[in-house]
Amino acid sequence: MLLFQGRFHEPLRRGEITLTFRTWPKCKVKAGGRYRCHPIGVLEVSSVSRVLLRAVTEDDARRSGFPTRDELLAYLRAHAPLADDAELWKVELSFAGDGDRVAEAMSADLGAEDVATLKKKLARMDAGDAGPWTAKTFALIEKHPRVAASQLAKKLGWETAPFKANVVKLKKLGLTQSFEVGYELTPRGVAFRAAAKRKRSD
Repeated sequence: MLLFQGRFHEPLRRGEITLTFRTWPKCKVKAGGRYRCHPIGVLEVSSVSRVLLRAVTEDDARRSGFPTRDELLAYLRAHAPLADDAELWKVELSFAGDGDRVAEAMSADLGAEDVATLKKKLARMDAGDAGPWTAKTFALIEKHPRVAASQLAKKLGWETAPFKANVVKLKKLGLTQSFEVGYELTPRGVAFRAAAKRKRSD
């Protein structure tokens, strides 16, 4: 999965950012892969390689959306203490369009049939072994946007991993979007929540 801070979204869409460096213990993307990244769209990875921190250049920094190499290194080191010989994942990428699911998630245009279909899908999720969880998760993300998954999971008395797995299910319906930290409801998610609340009050 590729996540980016909001300041990088438009430069990625405009094709100004074509490179990113990650400190992942294990690579999460592959060359040739296409990844839906809310709310940016689809990003296509052209190559993945391992490089040393000290090998990062000024040109690498500019292609990553940073004015200087020092600013890129400060950004990376803010996430983890990195020595000059630390290894990074170097990911070459490009913007590959909105993607049908991304465009759908960014649209708040929900008809009665759309709402009914989503309700049926969520009801099937709630019928699983974990019991009803979708409404509680929606409410939690709506109330606490961009809060770490570990903190949100605690509020529900869940472990972090199963909580994240459930949010992914909502994301596949176009209802939530992920950020470097935490989640938000998409415009589609907000519209669905509003429709569901209106239905309950009728």
